[in-house]
Amino acid sequence: MSIPEKSMTNHNAFNHAVSLHRAGRVAEAEQSFREIVQLQPANTEAAHYLAICLSQRGDFESSLPYYDAVLKARPAHIGCLNNLGNALQVLRRFDAALHCYDRAIALNPENATFHSNRGNCLNAMDRRDEALASYERALSLKPDHATTHFNRGTVLHELRRFGEALADFDHAISLEPGHASAYGSRGLALYDLKRYDDALASFDKAIALFPRDEQAWNNRASVLEKLRRLDEALASSDRALALKPDLAEAHCNRGGILTELGRFDAALASLDRSIALKPDLAEAHANRGNTLFELTRYDLELASRERAIALKPDLPYALGDWLHAKMTCCSWSDLDAAYQAVLGGIERGESVARPFLTLAMPATLEQQQRCARLYTAREYPAAAVPLPRDERQARDRIRIGYVSVAFRNHPGAHLMAHLWECHDRSKFEIVALSVGPPADDAWRRRLEGAFDSFHDVNSRSDRDIAALVRELGIDILIHRDGHTGYARTGVFALRPAPVQVNYLGFPGTMGAPYIDYMIADRTLIPQENRRCYDEKIVYLPHSYQANDSTKPISGTAVTRAALGLPEDAFVFCCFNNNRKLTPDLFDVWMRLLRGVGNSVLWLLEANATASGNLRREAERRGVSPQRLVFAQSTGLPDHLARHRYADLFLDTFYYNAHATASDALWAGLPVLTCPGEAFAARVAASLLTAIGLPELIARTRDEYEAMALDLAAHPDRLAAIRRKLADNRTTQPLFDTARYARYLEQAYLRMHDRYRAGLPPDHIVIDA
Repeated sequence: MSIPEKSMTNHNAFNHAVSLHRAGRVAEAEQSFREIVQLQPANTEAAHYLAICLSQRGDFESSLPYYDAVLKARPAHIGCLNNLGNALQVLRRFDAALHCYDRAIALNPENATFHSNRGNCLNAMDRRDEALASYERALSLKPDHATTHFNRGTVLHELRRFGEALADFDHAISLEPGHASAYGSRGLALYDLKRYDDALASFDKAIALFPRDEQAWNNRASVLEKLRRLDEALASSDRALALKPDLAEAHCNRGGILTELGRFDAALASLDRSIALKPDLAEAHANRGNTLFELTRYDLELASRERAIALKPDLPYALGDWLHAKMTCCSWSDLDAAYQAVLGGIERGESVARPFLTLAMPATLEQQQRCARLYTAREYPAAAVPLPRDERQARDRIRIGYVSVAFRNHPGAHLMAHLWECHDRSKFEIVALSVGPPADDAWRRRLEGAFDSFHDVNSRSDRDIAALVRELGIDILIHRDGHTGYARTGVFALRPAPVQVNYLGFPGTMGAPYIDYMIADRTLIPQENRRCYDEKIVYLPHSYQANDSTKPISGTAVTRAALGLPEDAFVFCCFNNNRKLTPDLFDVWMRLLRGVGNSVLWLLEANATASGNLRREAERRGVSPQRLVFAQSTGLPDHLARHRYADLFLDTFYYNAHATASDALWAGLPVLTCPGEAFAARVAASLLTAIGLPELIARTRDEYEAMALDLAAHPDRLAAIRRKLADNRTTQPLFDTARYARYLEQAYLRMHDRYRAGLPPDHIVIDA
């Protein structure tokens, strides 16, 4: 647009351009200022306005020469210094931008905006403590500046100071009630504070103020997922994508929600789309790994985990998830270095691994405890306001609530089904709170009849489940799952029951202040190891492990040949999950195969990748891969029956056979073990003690190897042990479910009595 009339003075032309700019007609104003500058190169204000117009339409690079020209003529032009700093910051030339802000502040130290913009620049440079100092100075000069409160809150959130961030976002909103971004950021802070209902309300307010905010819709999906409102979460994610189809983060989020819904193929498609849009989005690769794990495509999972940590090495738990995938695939290259990387991170207090991983690797008890504490503090912190003391009057029956994913065809149910049936209903009321996926199998139907009441709460939020626990009047709440997949530790963090117990599912400390007791026995946790468990220990006699003495063993006759086994070979066996196998253990096993010429090793084929890797590892150790035989998964009665065709079960070192060892002993197969230091490494010794076979507990790894060789070389000695096992199976305590139930109930009574007497939890010993 030309200057209107030739007679118009230069002053009027400038004022007209300014009025266009103030009216929001930036393109017209830009053209007017450009014509003025061409006619009057020394007009610094016109050049400044032209630079501002260029910046406003996103052409920051073109704006720089005009800012520079102004400052060359007027070095003390503080407005130009500030605006140039803003342009340079957008162009990621942070050092130069910071220099501009510092010059402006030197000229006018009392300008709050300069200090605030300097804080933004320092934050972009990851100099967050300095950024906070700049914001503090800005707010000391102008306490009612909403944008500075918002920006400081953003930095505090990045520093994981969520409570302080929330206060800043609230302050910004009080100053500017229509600040949609502040509501959105407030929702994120509340999300990280685990205040999911409040976070949802904040995201809803942000959307009400700005309905087309795709990020708010996406974040709303995340909080709905946490609240277990998965269908609504998916709809919210879809709304974000309707607004911005190429929003990679929303495709990533959608993939995670679909995985929770069990729609794994659709989840994978969403995650692949996210990665196609943004190949460097580490979270999408991590979520893809989660989905591939559920699809049991472990080789592809491992590749996704590797990509995630390559892109973002400090992504929470990514390193540990990668190591878990390596162990699942028996991919042992550089395994010691991977162990040390994870353990080093734990020692430094970093969120590198979930506690379950540490059980199957060479971690000390102290490292396992530290990992559990770090994980619990980050993911399931204790409720800020604990529930009031429960003052209900004592009832005739104590109400025991079992929270678990295992109320279906699951190893946990295989162990505990008969225990739940054996509970003394004259003294105890037994309640199931099922947090696992929907199920309609024979085990589920049996368990629904084993409890006084059965509640499927999988689709409820942690807070809703906790409220139900209170409504039901549960006296003792049992965390059967601990730190395992799909566990609902958040329920326990809300402290809904007077007494809360870690039992059976997770063989380690929860590292949580709201878990009062842990069920164990003297073999599992010697007194000197109590310091590494945050719970008080309840010592049951014999063994901590419940067992179902009604489990049927198939009577169908098969042959070794039908199972892929040589008819005349000595069969070493281990049906543990492949991730429990480690190179040091495998060295021992391969020496056994070399030492016992006509022998094979019978393993469970958890996945084809692991089987292939194990065959290659055998060959590297001078053993023919054909001497490894892999069994396929099958139903429990047939699985128990096939143990009869093995000669000796070889236990793993760091994470023993647990339910797997019980299955072997119930089926009549001797189990050889070598206990370690940690709970998970002592379970088989506990079981062997309870069934009266301490002679199968080696004191050292050398002794473990020597005992295996000796038993393979002396069939008469092994036959005598098998006869003893057959006799003890029905006479010793391990498989006496009714007797075990009485011991456990004594423990529950002792816990409850201490609570009713106003006494804190303490170690409890139940005598036989």
